[in-house]
Amino acid sequence: MEKQTVIKGQKELKRGYTTGTCAAAAARAAAIMLFSGEEIREVRITAPAGETLLLEVEEIVRHSDAVSCAVRKDAGDDPDITHGMLVFAEVKKESDKRQEPDSETVRIVLEGGEGIGRVTKPGLEQPVGAPAINKVPRKMITEALRQAAGEAGFCGTLKVTISAPEGEALAKKTFNPRLGIVGGLSILGTTGIVEPMSEQALTETILLEMKVQKQEGIQTLCLVPGNYGSDFLKDELSFSPDRAVKCSNYVGEALDMAVVLGFPRVLLVGHIGKFAKLAAGVMNTHSRIADARAEVFLAALSHLAAGALKEDPGRMEKLIGLVPEIEESVTTDEMLAVLTRAGIREAVMSRIMERISWYLNQRTRGEVQVELLTFSKEWGILGKTEGAMELLEQIKEERKGQKE
Repeated sequence: MEKQTVIKGQKELKRGYTTGTCAAAAARAAAIMLFSGEEIREVRITAPAGETLLLEVEEIVRHSDAVSCAVRKDAGDDPDITHGMLVFAEVKKESDKRQEPDSETVRIVLEGGEGIGRVTKPGLEQPVGAPAINKVPRKMITEALRQAAGEAGFCGTLKVTISAPEGEALAKKTFNPRLGIVGGLSILGTTGIVEPMSEQALTETILLEMKVQKQEGIQTLCLVPGNYGSDFLKDELSFSPDRAVKCSNYVGEALDMAVVLGFPRVLLVGHIGKFAKLAAGVMNTHSRIADARAEVFLAALSHLAAGALKEDPGRMEKLIGLVPEIEESVTTDEMLAVLTRAGIREAVMSRIMERISWYLNQRTRGEVQVELLTFSKEWGILGKTEGAMELLEQIKEERKGQKE
């Protein structure tokens, strides 16, 4: 299959196909071989996005009433841990009622086998106890089998078991354990196509984790961008990081989700290097989207200088004199060092927190109480909104009540 490409970040990247596409293609190939008695090495399948794929079929095992085969996951240039993994489908005739086509259609029984996770918590797309095969892949698999059965004139029951022998080990590197999906991976995909460096896959995972917490009765949501925030929760605030949802750079999207899901309270905990950008209204904190850190510190510094204009012109000149040092600083810690030496770090951070709080409330339109705590490893807690510590204690009490 000649892969289509997309342009991302001034690079031409190859697209791939999802585990859902692999499962559906393997199921279709197995069914064709089961009905025809012949062996095929390629199978054609159309993804929900409308793209027709010709995929290689591997690991074929044939029995009188069942056929098993696999399709290898190809994520293109997306950094997906399932790239190269084999997704198997075994299709078995449970019954064969060869009646008139209009009297009975084929019945499909779908199960998850080795390496496919099982749902243990409410709030996910599939109910508790079901294999973690999402809605669109389920539809793709059943449609592929119905088509193959129709071509063969088969009316009866087909049992299809999807498996991924590497899935249990790989799942430990995913969000599945946090989502309450145990024993393996999820079979995923909405378009059937993997877009390299896709933001959609990550934001969908964030939403799923938030849904699980909502179903568990959590009312005060804790969001952290990544490991820095998680480590700070654990080491400095005595709070288990696995109770927080990692929102990566998608602060704005996560707040939107919190509003839609009906969380009344949200606490954000993260490093100043990311959260400084919020004071400029930048709600996606990835460096390729925007780097407004120096501009934020300079704006806060200018605010202080403007306040000193009439009362203390000499102080104003000293504050303006710090501008080149801030501009030349590479990291926020360097900027903070400049402000600390000048004795104005707390005043600047107070102004930055005011702007952050304003933008957070603008984003949620007052639907959610949003508080924020920011820090750096070198300087510790640098700023917090008025109700941040109160929300932290509420979160601890909620999680404590859950355990009891």
